[in-house]
Amino acid sequence: MSAALGRSQASSNRSSTSGGMSMSHEHGGPDALGVPRWDFSTNANAVGPCPTALAAVQRADPQRYPDPAYTGLRGALAAFHGVAAERIVVAGSASEFIARTTAAVVRVGGQSVWWPALAYGDYAHAAKAWGLQRVDDPAKADLLWLCEPSSPLGTAEPLAQAVAGQGGVVVLDRAYEPLRLSGDCSLGADALDSVWQLWSPNKALGLTGVRGAYAIAPLQGLALARSLEQMAPSWPLGAHAVAMLTAWVQADTQRWLVQSRLQLAEWKTAQRAMLQDAGWQCLPSEANYLCARAPHALDVEALRAQGIKLRDTTSLGLPGHWRLGVLSPQAQAALAEALQTNTEIHS
Repeated sequence: MSAALGRSQASSNRSSTSGGMSMSHEHGGPDALGVPRWDFSTNANAVGPCPTALAAVQRADPQRYPDPAYTGLRGALAAFHGVAAERIVVAGSASEFIARTTAAVVRVGGQSVWWPALAYGDYAHAAKAWGLQRVDDPAKADLLWLCEPSSPLGTAEPLAQAVAGQGGVVVLDRAYEPLRLSGDCSLGADALDSVWQLWSPNKALGLTGVRGAYAIAPLQGLALARSLEQMAPSWPLGAHAVAMLTAWVQADTQRWLVQSRLQLAEWKTAQRAMLQDAGWQCLPSEANYLCARAPHALDVEALRAQGIKLRDTTSLGLPGHWRLGVLSPQAQAALAEALQTNTEIHS
């Protein structure tokens, strides 16, 4: 290791463990203890997995490479969204697209980035990795991130319309749009055509273990789309991701998704009522998850020992709250019982 590289590594280590923003990724889902029995920490569709998508993934042939140009997949995605195929950019995952787009903006001289005060941590992680400076004024940003329904709140982004009109590269993360249970996107058709739209359907399909995403370039974004394709590794999508995304646009899958949202809406009403009865303060949400403040400090280890995992929203910009995915009545009953035990400990 060269002296310069050693100093850089040491500086990076200090910034990740002291006053700087941590470079570690924080996510919900399985951890060192394995798969939680009742996992409220992720936003995957609890009605899933989608039968048609799961069957397609299981039939996928892992012995062969996919078409490196993804011609059929891009055509199917383009037809589904009513756009030209040249506007479709495939990605290994939403997080991979976030990292690659950040790098592409830096490559053409970008120096600044904006994202909402409450946001997915990978926007900040990619910015730090590529040296982009965060700015408070969207008008001064070269790269801007939006997400609707937002994470962690699951609501509309108040600045969406204003940000969409900025001159930088604007990306609307639509990971939770298929799981929207109420409300509408803040951006109309014309505004959507002026921003990048990032789609990662694995949450909606209940298949978060299959990584695969895509983006729709804005009408004036074809040059950046070509640059992003040039920067991609060979075969960013494997056979299973291709199968999942191909199934995503099929009519049977979309019909299943409609029915799953109806079920989730019923479960969400019951889950919110259960939390409020337990003394939690629940925040508004339009998606299949919600944030809430507990009436006392939680014994997280005790909850995990009972098979329950929640998501602390500190890394998402909302300390003192928990984000809970909407789960089945059986899971809610288990959570209610565990919370009662926690309450007795603190009473």
